[in-house]
Amino acid sequence: MATCNGLRVLITGASRGIGRAVCERLALDGAKVAACASAHGGELEQLVAQIRAAGGTAIPLLGDLQDVATPARLVAEAAAALGGLDAVVGNAGISAPGALATLDVADWDRVFAVNVRAQWLLARAAYPWLQQTRGALVTVASMSGVQPYAGIGAYSATKAALIMLTRQLAQEWAADGIRVNCVSPGLVRTPLTQRVYDSADARRAREALVPLHRIAEAGPDVAGSVAFLLGPDAAYMTGHNLLVDGGLLDSIQTHLAGRPRTEG
Repeated sequence: MATCNGLRVLITGASRGIGRAVCERLALDGAKVAACASAHGGELEQLVAQIRAAGGTAIPLLGDLQDVATPARLVAEAAAALGGLDAVVGNAGISAPGALATLDVADWDRVFAVNVRAQWLLARAAYPWLQQTRGALVTVASMSGVQPYAGIGAYSATKAALIMLTRQLAQEWAADGIRVNCVSPGLVRTPLTQRVYDSADARRAREALVPLHRIAEAGPDVAGSVAFLLGPDAAYMTGHNLLVDGGLLDSIQTHLAGRPRTEG
């Protein structure tokens, strides 16, 4: 079902992984896509060419989200090219692994700048357009924003902040008819994580932890969830954090040694 048919959508972090999958899914559903990335220009151009070859509408936009002026510029360029905006998907994110006791301040600031500040500035710039169309905004956080993940520096803190930013925007913009929701993926196979899953032992160990016993795929699992939140079937949902983790976070107590078991 083409749930997003005709929507004019800006997507950040679009050149690979989840962002690319979202672009492909929305374009397949009939959306007109402004695909934004900070680098990987060749991959971005290939994505746009792929969408156009399939009969879809897509434009490439480049910009470094660490620059405070970039989000507003991307929104302006996307709206100009597409004739307005109906939706925004704030997917771009970075990490700088390290223990908090020794993490460099510059790394902390850089991760917050991209993962939180840029999301706010993107939303702020898109607000007038979304207000006109009673549109929707979806941010992409992480299960690491719900439960801490030691050793990944500021990443968990930024994703937790992003989830709260999403909820606050949802409350402030509800009267304008703008829906704001969040998707928090769990373990996902992407180009960034593929090295882990190339190891059969590591893949099986991770799969064993997930109650659904598989690793998520960026397209059908995460991009499908984004499409749902942008589409009419989620018309009465706002301020929601959709955890797409196969039940992993809720399963912690099933891994405790000595857990009582039901006699069969």
